[in-house]
Amino acid sequence: MKKIFVLTGEPSGDKLASKVIYQLKKKINDIEYLSVGGEHLNSLGIKSIFDLSDVTYLGFTKVFLNIFKIKKKINKTVEEIVKFNPDILFSVDSPDFTLRIAKIVKKIKPNIKVIHFVSPKIYAWRKNRLKNLKYYLDHILLLFPFEKKYYDNEDIKSTFTGHPLLDMNEVEETDLSQTIPKNKKIFSIYPGSRLSEINILIPILSKFIKLMNKKYNDIIFIFHSTSQYNDLVKKLLSKEQIINYEVVCDENIKSKLLKKSIFAVVKSGTISLEICNFKIPSVIIYKMSSINFFIIKSLVNVKFANIVNIAANREIIPELLQSNCNHTNIFNNVEKILTNKEILTKQINETQEIISEFKTNKSTEIASTVLMNHL
Repeated sequence: MKKIFVLTGEPSGDKLASKVIYQLKKKINDIEYLSVGGEHLNSLGIKSIFDLSDVTYLGFTKVFLNIFKIKKKINKTVEEIVKFNPDILFSVDSPDFTLRIAKIVKKIKPNIKVIHFVSPKIYAWRKNRLKNLKYYLDHILLLFPFEKKYYDNEDIKSTFTGHPLLDMNEVEETDLSQTIPKNKKIFSIYPGSRLSEINILIPILSKFIKLMNKKYNDIIFIFHSTSQYNDLVKKLLSKEQIINYEVVCDENIKSKLLKKSIFAVVKSGTISLEICNFKIPSVIIYKMSSINFFIIKSLVNVKFANIVNIAANREIIPELLQSNCNHTNIFNNVEKILTNKEILTKQINETQEIISEFKTNKSTEIASTVLMNHL
């Protein structure tokens, strides 16, 4: 029986990996799996060797403070992969964790084929990393077409799959009356999937909601969370005395609520693509410690944080980062878009033009076929 070890480092990678493995399972059903994964891979019956939250850290200082714990997890993961002896090590995103492990595993077991999904952001920083990748990557799956030239130049096998969040998946009509009171407009909020993000952003978002509530009385704020932090988000919002909200962690319900949203405030990340795909206007927010921001600022060579803005080389979606990420700025930017149909329509039209280049409408099928061809 063929074996695949699925290696992820955070919830978004777990979600992407599960979409690919779901497609692969439809093609081949006699593969043995093991993983470092979360709830999405677990829903496919794939066991994880430990809790994904044990390796999900944000920022350089967090990594530094947990360096010995992380090193221990890396060594344990390498040990388990070597013992499992898979035909394929399928690593997904989180390059500082997954690719570090892949490099060690390839050195110990050269026969294991390493296929990585989601390129490190070589267009933004660390381009010198490319020269090292060729020594331990057998194939890399790319979300964006402009990434391929970098790998072709280094003779690294690559395939542009398109982004799974942009695949045309019909969202079934569902009665949301149990979740959303009648005559309430849905406003989606994504506070992040990491503990540090949630702790930093929820107090800011709570103050933003209070400003919104002074002007609007017909909005319910839907916080898109993970099951792991569902209770924490509720606790933090209750502490801030916010009452017109719901916290949702079910993926199917999330998509249905997003599709019916009038707006979204989202922590910078790939979820922004799904929001654009549903033609929902949005604002991007992000905040981290000053030390982390200084380090990243010194390394990054792009102007923007969001992939849509990076691809366009201009700010289509407003980005409120660091000191600009405060409740007043969020409110002002949301108001500016919500109350001006011309600005709102312009954002939607321009995002559609950009993300059309990222679509194949069969990304997970392409990715699963690459895996199947390496078995």
